[in-house]
Amino acid sequence: MPYATAAVAARALLVSLPLLSAATPAPAPASAPASAAAAGWSAAPAGEGRPSFYAEGAPGAVIEDTVAVTNRGAQPLTVRLRAAGTGTDGLRVAFAGPADAGLGIPARTRAEVPFTVTVPADARPGDRVGEIVVRDSTGRESAVRLLIRVGGPQLAALTVEHVAVRGDRITYELVNRGTTALVPRLAVHADGVLGAVLDRAPRTLPVRLPPGRRLRLDEPWPDRPALDAVTVRLTVTAPGATEATGRASARFVPRGATAGAAAAGALSAAAVVAAVRRRRRRRRKPSRGGALS
Repeated sequence: MPYATAAVAARALLVSLPLLSAATPAPAPASAPASAAAAGWSAAPAGEGRPSFYAEGAPGAVIEDTVAVTNRGAQPLTVRLRAAGTGTDGLRVAFAGPADAGLGIPARTRAEVPFTVTVPADARPGDRVGEIVVRDSTGRESAVRLLIRVGGPQLAALTVEHVAVRGDRITYELVNRGTTALVPRLAVHADGVLGAVLDRAPRTLPVRLPPGRRLRLDEPWPDRPALDAVTVRLTVTAPGATEATGRASARFVPRGATAGAAAAGALSAAAVVAAVRRRRRRRRKPSRGGALS
């Protein structure tokens, strides 16, 4: 990742700050991490009142902005700049100045470093979230949030795939097939031979699924049946997306050959009982004339 050097990069603007009393250091911005603030420097978007970087652009666009690094200490400061975060995948972030060089900032001086964000021509619409990270020579860092919104039609589409029951866990995969990030909700239901054995109401999952991403998850089932044949159904929803459903079947039997034979017989008996119950319910239904059959 290219870095800016104050000595040679004409585009890195250095601005002297008023002299500060050594006994009364200036407070660092609230967004600066404690480690950077303790060192007497901070990083923020250039200009007033912006807590983070935000811009919109179509695929192929080149977006320009400036990061300001303020050295309020009495000693010179050397920092390096980089873009970080999985949300910036596909975006090209370049800072002013030669590559692989540090940015030297004199005492009580603010350096303003321009940078560009290039959106790939084939980028899918949606949000990209990352950070501009500034790191000094001692390892202290200050990170500023970077949000780039790529223009285009917004489509929410979600699928649930590869559902399986593995011991006391239900495994599955969520796939975001749309163009916008999704926060999914999951409902879990399972039916055994004699009726429902698991029914969990919809709940919001603690994940944020970017467009085009696949995420493997699992659902604990510690109180699963010891003896049953079940069908598990996962229902997943997200704002703006059509409901998605995935299913899997499993048989729970005790371990051992003898236990297995007994389990198979028990399952068959349970199936017969369930069939008889269904038949009795049908016989109790009134005919069109109102009489019972």
